[in-house]
Amino acid sequence: MAVLNSIFENFLSNVQIFENREVLRHTYTPEQLPHRDVQVESLAAILVAALRKDTPSNVLIYGKTGTGKTAVTKYVGMELEKSGEIHGVPCYVIYINCEIVDTQYRLLAHLARHFDKDIPMTGWPTDQVYTEFREALDSEKAIVIVVLDEIDKLVRKGDDVLYNLSRINGDLHNARMAIIGISNDLKFTEFLDPRVRSSLGEEEIIFPPYDAEQIKDILSQRAVMAFKTGVLEETVIPLCAAFAAQENGDARRALDLLRVSAELAEREKSSMVREEHVRAAHEKIELDRVAEVVGTLPTQSKLVLLSVLKLVESGGNRFITGQVYHTYCQMCSQIQMDVLTHRRITDLISELDMLGIINAMVISKGRYGRTKEISLSTPLESTMKTLFKDYRLQPLINFKAPMVVQTKLY
Repeated sequence: MAVLNSIFENFLSNVQIFENREVLRHTYTPEQLPHRDVQVESLAAILVAALRKDTPSNVLIYGKTGTGKTAVTKYVGMELEKSGEIHGVPCYVIYINCEIVDTQYRLLAHLARHFDKDIPMTGWPTDQVYTEFREALDSEKAIVIVVLDEIDKLVRKGDDVLYNLSRINGDLHNARMAIIGISNDLKFTEFLDPRVRSSLGEEEIIFPPYDAEQIKDILSQRAVMAFKTGVLEETVIPLCAAFAAQENGDARRALDLLRVSAELAEREKSSMVREEHVRAAHEKIELDRVAEVVGTLPTQSKLVLLSVLKLVESGGNRFITGQVYHTYCQMCSQIQMDVLTHRRITDLISELDMLGIINAMVISKGRYGRTKEISLSTPLESTMKTLFKDYRLQPLINFKAPMVVQTKLY
């Protein structure tokens, strides 16, 4: 025990950099949201109907990751609940992350439990859970706003629950309910029943990406609360902002980068967060992201990626689709995996390109037509290590990519 205590004492004796690191996490909702006044006003203008005891329109909110969608929705939701108390109009905002609560049963059970209904995790018919929720919801005169973050994750498993929830007001006598759906995917409504699409998307709000200057303002605002005075080198915030702006203006990524930079500095017992800490944090976060993305790929996509890695391992750095496909077919044969068509592999290559794992550029081969020139965008060793955590790919550890002679260029 004494040894354990001495280990922690060693870390506790480090220079304190953080004042409150929680303000750099995604779950923190600030009192002010820089560069999102237009979106705050737009959402408030829709939800103000609740304070007039009317039913607000349903809203769909779109935008890439880290553009402030969730933060704005939570902020406006909290303000609505406060104003409801002042004006004597009960307003409740229920936030649900559909990446976690991703089935009709779980969603309805979660909503019913918000009204103190004791619903088991499984076992009841879904219509019974819906009835319990509807009756609990209608037990008082109130306006309820249900926020479904990452709503597209829920839609992938069917839109029955959205159909029922979007029409629930017809069965209510006291309460009224509106839905706010948040998504990174502008096209997810294409998979909805037309009736659900029309009722769910009564209003739409688009969140554009932040630019580097806007991200710098966001980081500066949080840094005042997050850090002790004078611990950040002048270049730290601009560099974090520049890295995030290169990656689609993702403010979440910028906040993570700033927090991890400071954590690395703290572990080194540095009294200042410096530029080198930011660069080290950027590399660490990128490796973590790659591991997460690669680890969750479908098996066929992993095989395509492994084909590229094996070709790189054999000494090349740029390959055309035909070479990747030839290597892929040989590996499938070795582990007795179904071989997909050349066209389907081309699609999977495009998907890996979109994820930023590889770079695939269409080039012309003159009279031979067009093909994709493919190169690796992630570290070879760490990506390979992540892939071989999949037991189905482990027999390919010693596989050597053949030298392919192209007889036909695709």
